[in-house]
Amino acid sequence: MYKFEIYQDKAGEYRFRFKASNGETMFSSEGYKAKASAIHAIESIKRNAVGADTVDLTTMTA
Repeated sequence: MYKFEIYQDKAGEYRFRFKASNGETMFSSEGYKAKASAIHAIESIKRNAVGADTVDLTTMTA
């Protein structure tokens, strides 16, 4: 089961990571001073990621 985990780093900031069903971390967030900000970011991802585009920045144009 996929899940978000909220944790506090050594500097005291709140961060979250997104874990795959196999337990592997797929991505991590920046640090937030308030836990509520980290929660808000998670909720924003849940709402908005469904329609997100994929942009490949590795292709070069001449």
